[in-house]
Amino acid sequence: ALQKEVYKRVRAILDAPDLKTARLLMKEFGEEDAEQAPPAVTVLAEGGADVPAVQVWPARDRRRLRTTNGVARLTEEIRRRDRVIRIFPHRESVIRLIGALLMEIVETWTTWHRFLYIDEYWQWKKEQEKSTEPALLHVVNA
Repeated sequence: ALQKEVYKRVRAILDAPDLKTARLLMKEFGEEDAEQAPPAVTVLAEGGADVPAVQVWPARDRRRLRTTNGVARLTEEIRRRDRVIRIFPHRESVIRLIGALLMEIVETWTTWHRFLYIDEYWQWKKEQEKSTEPALLHVVNA
């Protein structure tokens, strides 16, 4: 029961609509759950500095940026191709294989699949700067 409650509270922090709300929820979590779930509070306190890094992006992009799914998928694809070859004659051949894979992925992202929409980000950032408190501008401009 406690694990589910902690998960809900941490998820609320990550899904906060803005940086100010995320920081407020983090502070409340640290104060209210310090005795019940000290390990969770410690982990959040140590990783809490990373929350603003995601909060400065539009909500639509935050999920992709806060997960390691892209890295896991890339690693899986490298391993899949590695299993076919099994033995590489020298280091340069491995670099060539991974380089070709990365070029293929970049081509896919630039031609038909976009990971992030940068034009939308710049528009969103302008809107945020107009409505953001001066104390938070340094984070938004980071």
